[in-house]
Amino acid sequence: MKREEARKKAEALVAQMTLEEKASQLRYDAPAIRRLGIPAYNWWNEGLHGVARAGQATVFPQAIGVGATFDEELVGEIADVIATEGRAKYNAYSAQEDRDIYKGLTFWSPNVNIFRDPRWGRGHETYGEDPYLTSRLGVAFVKGLQGDGETMKAAACAKHFAVHSGPEGIRHEFNAEATPKDMGETYLPAFRALVEEAGVEAVMGAYNRTNGEPCCGSPTLQKKLRGEWGFQGHFVSDCWAIRDFHEHHMVTSSAKESAALAINNGCDLNCGNTYLHILNAYKSGLVTEETITESAVRLFTTRYMLGLFDGSEYDAIPYEEVESKEHLALAKKAALESVVLLKNDGVLPLKKDKLKTVGVIGPNANSRVALVGNYHGTASRYVTIQEGLQDYLGDDVRVLTTPGCELFRDRTENLAFAGDRLSEAKIVAAHSDVVILCVGLDETLEGEEGDTGNSYASGDKPDLLLPQVQRDLMEAVASTGTPTVLCVMTGSDVDLGYATEHFGAILQVWYPGAQGGSAVAELLFGDVSPSGKLPVTFYESLDELPDFEDYSMQGRTYRYMSGKAQYPFGYGLTYGDVCVKSAEIAADNGKSSAADCASDACAAPVHMNITVENAGSVPTEEVIQIYVKCLDSEFAPKNPSLAAFRRVRVEAGETKTLTLEIPRQALTVVDEAGCRKVDGRKFVFYAGCSQPDARSCELTGHTTAEVCYEL
Repeated sequence: MKREEARKKAEALVAQMTLEEKASQLRYDAPAIRRLGIPAYNWWNEGLHGVARAGQATVFPQAIGVGATFDEELVGEIADVIATEGRAKYNAYSAQEDRDIYKGLTFWSPNVNIFRDPRWGRGHETYGEDPYLTSRLGVAFVKGLQGDGETMKAAACAKHFAVHSGPEGIRHEFNAEATPKDMGETYLPAFRALVEEAGVEAVMGAYNRTNGEPCCGSPTLQKKLRGEWGFQGHFVSDCWAIRDFHEHHMVTSSAKESAALAINNGCDLNCGNTYLHILNAYKSGLVTEETITESAVRLFTTRYMLGLFDGSEYDAIPYEEVESKEHLALAKKAALESVVLLKNDGVLPLKKDKLKTVGVIGPNANSRVALVGNYHGTASRYVTIQEGLQDYLGDDVRVLTTPGCELFRDRTENLAFAGDRLSEAKIVAAHSDVVILCVGLDETLEGEEGDTGNSYASGDKPDLLLPQVQRDLMEAVASTGTPTVLCVMTGSDVDLGYATEHFGAILQVWYPGAQGGSAVAELLFGDVSPSGKLPVTFYESLDELPDFEDYSMQGRTYRYMSGKAQYPFGYGLTYGDVCVKSAEIAADNGKSSAADCASDACAAPVHMNITVENAGSVPTEEVIQIYVKCLDSEFAPKNPSLAAFRRVRVEAGETKTLTLEIPRQALTVVDEAGCRKVDGRKFVFYAGCSQPDARSCELTGHTTAEVCYEL
């Protein structure tokens, strides 16, 4: 149903309501209005990497792992599966008149905040640090989730608007200060793309203030959203964020004032209970009935677009779609594409017929929690790395196991001495031909403030170090001299300096989903070549970064850093040997005027023909990446920026040519006033399987192809 038709129906329905009934519909747990035939509806649902918190569902890799795939098509397929399973569950639940939380069709996903600092605990909910990559994957997710049917398959939500990426511990009172340039260049582009390109149905406001205004009651942000970008959907607060107005931000003095500030600045739906005071605000003259009516109309427009009153072509989706064989296969494919091979001295891929005993060591080796990240559903079966290897090797190869240590506590048994499993780890390593050492974090050590009661600072990381017990474990295993493959299960950058020096191979596994263990086994033994790329920078240390509370982009991420990365954004090895042999602007590429380039939706992208070769003996998928640097504008980012990418399969010994489309916006810059424009005329495009930085070239052994371009 088109928005215009849905809105007319919503207006007619809301017109029959009393003021009290309208106000009641602005809560996330909207009650039934039985005299009008309106059932209760709970707006709160999550679908970050699978339908979450509502029982059985396909559990895909955490969002940061999905970011590492650099695969727009895959992201769209994942989102479509989430919508399918969401519909299947909604159909079954609503038939039982079960309209509880996490059982609706309005999913508060994706999270398109920029992972600007590796300390942020919720960074693994995002697609990484780059606004272009985040925009492309976010658009694909929204389109896949919402579908292109007569009715909307499910409603997506862009969160958290805006300039939100920690610290978690003070998010309820924090004021994130960002310059207009950083806003326009880094923090807002993904939100804009989701609104203008994907038609995202909802936007969620953040907890913090941005430049002094609380995000869920910000006239400046609403001017961008509904004014400049033309957003037509509904706006929802983060949960209990409106209460923060008077309890923490201190911009109002009472709940009714907070409710008024929020709704008068475009917040239609309250996740929380502050809108229970809307009527008091109305009686005090702080809110008009017209404002309340408009928010109710927006919300019922969404419900009509979902077909919740007139029926939908998706009403027949059966419950059997939940965690189907096809959906599980897609989850495994996503896990295979997400893993990033950071180092390989030749130990990988392993050869099954060359091994008698494999040691599987580490606190995350057999951890289900480390598979799933946060905001996850419940899988019917979880395959840990230990179980994946046991399934893969069967009875042919002996598997010895030990956790080696706890995740962060200094002993595994309360009555034991500290380090009680280190000797066992040495024994297992000494009796093994190769060790698979599984270290890292999980959602109890990096996550959302208050979400898991973790031992660290409100979900954020204090530094880049793994817990001391895991560092001790790595040293113990290294001391045995047994060839070791390190599998790192984290949602963010951790210091891998010691591992790089002492272990033959390193796999960044992220939180790979319920099928993760099966995928890792196939990657380790070469059934599939690793092909993921880092969506974040792995820094040498935090010393080069600004304070966590500083939202300036100077010195942050690959676009503005000055130092040498430990492992750079866009980097990842394969078992093949793919490089770009040549790149050139397509002969039929049209030139556009500067005025065309200044438009965010300008036509005439730049087309580049790229020839790639796999000089290796192993077929692999690769991610071809194009970066751009403007040479003659003072407003250009310090380093080349990602402008296009494509995942491609290249057979062993194969040479192939492909054409990539570079959006014309890549030739624009953002000035200090936050205006995007053409300011320079001379550009260099870099085409390769990584960034053009010296560290990536050092690690891959390949340089990128350079193409000069002039407007």
